[in-house]
Amino acid sequence: MEFEYWWLLTFPLFFSLGWLAARIDIRHVLSESRRLPASYFQGLNFLLNEQTDKAIEAFIEIAKADNETVELQFALGSLFRRRGEVERAIRMHQSLLERSDLEEEKKLTAMNELGQDYLKAGLLDRAEQVFSELQQTRYSSGALKYLLEIYVLEKDWLKAVEAARRLGEISSRSYHVEIAHFYCELAASEIAHSDHAAAREHLDEALRVNRDSVRANILHGDIEIAEGRHEAAIQCWKRVETQNPAHLALVAERLLASHRVLDRFAEGMDLLRGYLARYGSLDMLNVIFQAVLETEGPQVAYQLARDELRRNPSMRGLDRLLEAQLMEAPAERRQDLQLVHNLIHQHSAGLALYRCENCGFRARQYFWHCPACGKWETYPPRRSEETEVLVKASMQDLM
Repeated sequence: MEFEYWWLLTFPLFFSLGWLAARIDIRHVLSESRRLPASYFQGLNFLLNEQTDKAIEAFIEIAKADNETVELQFALGSLFRRRGEVERAIRMHQSLLERSDLEEEKKLTAMNELGQDYLKAGLLDRAEQVFSELQQTRYSSGALKYLLEIYVLEKDWLKAVEAARRLGEISSRSYHVEIAHFYCELAASEIAHSDHAAAREHLDEALRVNRDSVRANILHGDIEIAEGRHEAAIQCWKRVETQNPAHLALVAERLLASHRVLDRFAEGMDLLRGYLARYGSLDMLNVIFQAVLETEGPQVAYQLARDELRRNPSMRGLDRLLEAQLMEAPAERRQDLQLVHNLIHQHSAGLALYRCENCGFRARQYFWHCPACGKWETYPPRRSEETEVLVKASMQDLM
């Protein structure tokens, strides 16, 4: 390909066009900067100096003076909500909605922000009304999620089921775990009112939605107990092994109590010992230890705790070992053993907590629904001590 000399004539032309474009951009930037009020630059300066409160006040002055600063008002409203100044956020978004010159899309955005303000303030009725109005808009998916959160807070489980199903239809995520829990909540309410027939219907629906719903089988067993059918209750609780054996610790005490009522205590103990050997659990150990201590004495209980401690070392196991040993210790050793036992017991009590895998909230009671983050089934049915041991063991296996 030969070089054409006339191409050289285009270079000055391209240079002139670039220079002209740069001049136009600079003039545009300068003209825009002159239009900005002094309080804007003051606000930026406050932000750079980490004087957040003064920066907010400066930006508020801009928003009051200029009706075209809609995006700034949205940003301020969101900032107020995050800082916990919900009343200011509500006023900011309400003032936007009252503007007659605001375009439709901006009004929808203001409504969505206002609904979040109401929810943060605990004004659930108002929040529900706002998000219901957003159902047929581009905010429909987010509005449904907020409505689901509201229905859970209000314990309106039927509406929660409906909202979760609709969310499952319009998103790639399945809500079968949550829906099963909503039916379990309905069943628990019916059990409290002694309507066992209605409770069974809700639990059957929970298992239809999620066949691995451990909670549904546990509640089924509770209904059988309430109606005096201990054998049927045992069968319900034994199904937990096929769903999630880690949850067997939650029904260990119930299983043993029903076997005792049926005069099959030894069979119940063998069942729990088998679970302990196969799956291991501090709560399971605790139930068996107490039963052995009552029926067979401290020596057998000591052997049980010692064997389990060798197999699965834990502070809780050591606590049980010392408790059994203390009962048979001679008087001259009892004071020293009591001191050691008290120290171990205090330390193990701090580890005997359930921990939410989503937010880390710890509780002595087991929750299906985390009271801190509102997620479902985020509590492993193991105490934090054994959970940490399992995590460390898994990491060592990977290494």
